[in-house]
Amino acid sequence: MDGENRGRKDLMDAVEDIEIVIVGGGMCGLATALALHKKGIKSVVLERSESLRTTGGGIAVHTNGWRVYDQLGIGSELRKTSLPIQVARIAWLDSGKQRETPISEGEARCVIRSELIEALAAHLPPGTVRFGCQIVSVRLDTLTSSPILQMHDGKIIKAEIVIGCDGANSVIADFLELKPPKLLSACALRGFTNYPNGHGLAPEFIRQIKGQALVGRVPVSDTLVFWFVALQAYPEDSNVWKDPELIRQLALESVKGFPTEMIEIIDGSDLNSLSLTHLRYRAPWDILFGKFRKGTVTVAGDAMHVMGPFLGQGGSAGVEDSIVLARCLAPTLLEVNLEKGDRSRMVQKVGEALDAYAKERRMRLVWLSTQTYLMGTLLIGSSPMVVKLGVLIAMMALFRDPVGRL
Repeated sequence: MDGENRGRKDLMDAVEDIEIVIVGGGMCGLATALALHKKGIKSVVLERSESLRTTGGGIAVHTNGWRVYDQLGIGSELRKTSLPIQVARIAWLDSGKQRETPISEGEARCVIRSELIEALAAHLPPGTVRFGCQIVSVRLDTLTSSPILQMHDGKIIKAEIVIGCDGANSVIADFLELKPPKLLSACALRGFTNYPNGHGLAPEFIRQIKGQALVGRVPVSDTLVFWFVALQAYPEDSNVWKDPELIRQLALESVKGFPTEMIEIIDGSDLNSLSLTHLRYRAPWDILFGKFRKGTVTVAGDAMHVMGPFLGQGGSAGVEDSIVLARCLAPTLLEVNLEKGDRSRMVQKVGEALDAYAKERRMRLVWLSTQTYLMGTLLIGSSPMVVKLGVLIAMMALFRDPVGRL
């Protein structure tokens, strides 16, 4: 065999055909794979890390999120280790104003992210998730319009459908030419505090605002509390996020003057659980006008609509995507055969299904991202009080119960 033919054979050997590829093995990626599996549709999840990404803090799950997890068959499992939250309280310590909202309708709990990830993965068929798979670029085959994924190790994957669930720094979103997420000036410090003998706290979500800091805490179980501190500016020392002890010291410095209970919760936190995140968001107008499909490639979760944590809806919105996407795709995939038949017809039909998915999600996400943006301005923005008053009036006019959500 001469060198040219040997080169062609090596290239063909390096190309793998996979029908449905999900890029990213986080919450949304795993939920999408499980939603498709429930419909009898096989997919492969490509995760860049070498194992499940079980790091992270607490995830607020509202009624909409629980509906999704119940449909995916993991709701009952998650409820065993998370307390139902009964009341949401917010207090402005400088002015003495406060508000209390009973959570009498629906369901709100704080779930440990690692437990959620593990539950999703455990319900997937063996071999669904591949680790150590980093995507560096995407293109469409000029003849067949099939998505071609270039891997970091030089391998090539030829797919029929690609779903990008690869987070705020999404390679798939870049391929779709979505505008990059914007950086907020704010950052969030998060952690868990464990109480082996019980914390004795009421099942309430507490937020307190003083100066330029927003502090919150919520019990996860009878022995575990999740807390967070949101600051208006990212620390000058960009290396703080690498050192858990520096994160704790920054959090403690930021909550001076807050009630003793909050300070003690942070001081007693588990160092291994601490994180510092520079907050990002995709602007509502970018979601409204963004193009979420090219050929048979689309996005979901943070790759589609990363948002700040001020409503606690980012995680639930992402798994909502998975249910809607599976529902839109399933009838089409039953109608067309991804392995055989008219390729152009398959591309057309799948494209129509992905367009239906994007259309169904778009306005829901515009409203959620708008509400989150306004809530962030209200809670930790540096705008004058008259601006914040205008924001509050707008939220009360546009959204039901703008402050009381977990």
